[in-house]
Amino acid sequence: MSRSRPAALRNPAAIYIAGLFAMGYTDLYIFLIPLYGLSLGMSAGEIGMLVGGRSLLAVFLSIHVGVLMDRFGTRRVTLFFVWTAIALAPVFPLVPWFWPLLLLQIVNGGALSFAWSGSQTLIAQLAEGEAEYIGRFSFFSRIGTTVAPILVGLVWDFGGVWPSYLLGVAWGIILTAALLRAPEAEVAPRDGSASTTRRRLRFSDVVPRLSDYIHCFSLIAIPAVATTMAIIFLRTATNGVQFSVYVVYLDGIGLTGTMIGMLFSAVEITSGLGSLFAGRAMRLGDPQRTMLSGTVIAIFLICVTPFLGGLYSLLLLAQLARGWLQGLVQPMMFSVLAEAVGK
Repeated sequence: MSRSRPAALRNPAAIYIAGLFAMGYTDLYIFLIPLYGLSLGMSAGEIGMLVGGRSLLAVFLSIHVGVLMDRFGTRRVTLFFVWTAIALAPVFPLVPWFWPLLLLQIVNGGALSFAWSGSQTLIAQLAEGEAEYIGRFSFFSRIGTTVAPILVGLVWDFGGVWPSYLLGVAWGIILTAALLRAPEAEVAPRDGSASTTRRRLRFSDVVPRLSDYIHCFSLIAIPAVATTMAIIFLRTATNGVQFSVYVVYLDGIGLTGTMIGMLFSAVEITSGLGSLFAGRAMRLGDPQRTMLSGTVIAIFLICVTPFLGGLYSLLLLAQLARGWLQGLVQPMMFSVLAEAVGK
């Protein structure tokens, strides 16, 4: 017997559209920065630092930003980071030097990471941890990440740097409109009651608190949380390889920006399809074993790239298989976490 639809998702169009543009927003910039670095004559090591730099703030501030979402509302905090990314997009073409570009990438990458994680958190809260609805959100988000690499690859090939980054501005504006129409999740309970009432932001709220980090790390004692965090780490590390060394390798064997974009889009197409099976996979077997085995195979498929002889058909098949596994695992991670720690 299927559960009833969560009340917050009676009209889910806005949150699904937000998913479409939120993940695509991150991928648009991830795909763009290696192309921009190559156009400036930067080395593979420098491009690797640029790609890795986008995650620096997320490493240290993700817990604090999550706490802010609990206190002030997930949608509200997410919008702030979307607006930050919109403001920073036109600055990139003005910064052709490595170290200033790295600093800009760190700040912008943090904003994009928090905007996407905020969108994921919002759907997990609104869906009350149901993998079926989280999977649908992931399906729509994969549409965005399918379109983004192809679109930015075409814009880069025919327009260059400025039109490519201005595309990021337009993308962020559409994401803002979708989030403004999406419902807000309940703010974390205070004095025994939860609400959607906004709190006034104080300076002390902006400063990270040690107690918040201690409480968050204590959750790792829960086996389901520990397993899921390990899987997230492996996925993130592998994605870092795909968006840095992988792009440099493909450029080195003579693929155009559009062809590289097609490979990235292939991942997203099958990821979207895979996410629709997450709810069924949760019911058929052990979710943690499914997540772990799917992640290991996905890592293998990116590691075999140099052994595929540069054949586009084999590269495409590997990306299609990797995408399906990535899509299957992602909604399961959030469902397992939601069930383990509660709302």
